[in-house]
Order: sequence, then C-alpha cells, then structure tokens
Amino acid sequence: MPVSPPHQPVLYQEVINALMPRSPGKYVDATVGAGGHAWGILEASSPEGQLLGLDRDPQALALASQRLSIFSGRYTLIQAAYDTLLTQLHIVGWESVNGILFDLGVSSMQLEQAERGFSFLQEGPLDMRFDPADPLTAADLVNTLSETALADLIWRYGEERYARRIARAIVQNRPLSTTRQLAEVIRRAVGRYPHEIHPATRTFQALRIAVNRELERLEAALPQAVTALAPGGRLAVIAFHSLEDRIVKQFFRRESTQCLCPPQQPQCTCGHQATLREITRHPITPQEDEIRSNPRARSARLRVAEKIALGMSIA
Repeated sequence: MPVSPPHQPVLYQEVINALMPRSPGKYVDATVGAGGHAWGILEASSPEGQLLGLDRDPQALALASQRLSIFSGRYTLIQAAYDTLLTQLHIVGWESVNGILFDLGVSSMQLEQAERGFSFLQEGPLDMRFDPADPLTAADLVNTLSETALADLIWRYGEERYARRIARAIVQNRPLSTTRQLAEVIRRAVGRYPHEIHPATRTFQALRIAVNRELERLEAALPQAVTALAPGGRLAVIAFHSLEDRIVKQFFRRESTQCLCPPQQPQCTCGHQATLREITRHPITPQEDEIRSNPRARSARLRVAEKIALGMSIA
C-alpha cells in the first residue's frame, strides 16, 4: 500500500498525474519547499527514480530533507535559485531529465513565520527574502525608493490600482520597519478595499516579487528547463497570480509554435522551431474540496507542456 506524504501541497495529485514519474526517471523539483511534491514524485518513481530539489530557503531545505529521508540515496537537495537550473544539473552530472516542476510564489510555511516578514497579518520585520543571505530587503525598497519608483513597482508587480496613492503615503510616513506599520499606512491610504481583500495584499505581493526578482528568474529559468528536458519529458508550472501565469502561458505558446513570422508573410524567415507541445491549453485549477481545506489554493493555476524532438510535428 502506498504511504501518504506527510504534507500535501497545492494540486498535489494533478502534478503527479502531469509529470507521470516512473522508475528509473530523473526529475527536478525546482522549488522543493517542504518536500510535498518531491515526496510524491519519489514515491511514484520508485524504486529507482531520482530527484534533484532546489530552493533558495535553507529552512525549507532542512524540512524537506527530514520529510524525504525515507527515500535516502534517491534525492539531492541544493540551496539554489531555479534560474541556475542548468548549472545545478551540471554539478550533479545529469545531462537531461524526465520532468521538472516549478511551484511559484511564497509558501504557507513562509507566510506563517512572522520573522520572515511575508505576511501583513503578523508583526514582523519588512524582510521578505526567500534566501536570508540576500542583501536586499523589503525595508530597503520601502525606505529608499523615490515615490515614482515605488508607485511603478507596486503597479507593475502588484497590479495595484491605488499604487500612486499608496506610494505617496509610504513616503510621507517613512521610515517604516515592520509589516503592520506598512499595512496600516496602506489601509489608511486606501480605505475599504473592494471584495473584502485586505488593502495591503497587492503591495506586499509586489514588494516580495521585487525583493526576490521572481519574474526575472522565471523568465530565465523556463528556457533552461526546456534545454534540460529529454524528448517526452514534461514541464509543470504552478502559478498563483496573473503575472507569473502570463509569462508561463506566453512561453508555452511561443515554444509550441513552429514559425513566429507574421501570418501574412508568404515564407518563414524566423527559423524558429517548436520545442514543446502544450498538454494543458487551459490551466488546471483546484477542486472545491481542496479550496475548502486550503483557501490559498484558490488562485493556483497549473500549466503543463511536453518536450518534443526538433523537427517533430506537434499537430
């Protein structure tokens, strides 16, 4: 009888179904976190499947190591960002892999640690770093950026309609050092927010994305993932907001298109060849029972694509 993993992350079974782990395949969990998805990949690829787990958070890696200990000898965990994917594969001596997972954004574990500064629901320092050794914190951005630069950041990464009003209030109330100080400044600036969303939600998201360079890293990592996959290997990406999902969607569409020339052009001159076949034309979303048990899952979107051999038809 299969043993249940100690913790089931978002879209757990959907990810396992998408990646189709098997023995003796090689797999990468590029955001291993607490090891929930990694556990499922290793269990499904028994007895000889191998996994490389990457994460920038040393606390997450320590927890993942404990949880995956029953698979001793079949996994390697490295503290690294996913935009160094090809470098990490070279380090462990893997030429190609059969499946790669990106589970983007902040984890529940990180949100619950007040000292990490990710959540406005708890008092903590304005930190928000996935890797505590990184030099830039949310406090640095909040207290040093100009009003214009801060408004642009909040708009670009948070899609916040009140970005200019929030930026003005932040500058007027600087210096700010804690999550609740910042949340209160935003609340006073915005007032009641539509649809019962806390008025600080989008600003905190924007600061976290900027601190960790999440979108730039994702854009750099996706082409590396395609390079790393063996033909027939699958790439699965879980996104939690529209900015991430848009990057993944556009990348999958581009890489599943044989020619990128304008439709009216009579002959192809771009030389682009498709590298992927989209498995999910529309994203997979959580079922109602999962959303009830884990409200954070409600915004999750899973997209899956399969590596094809160059020159192969994707029709």
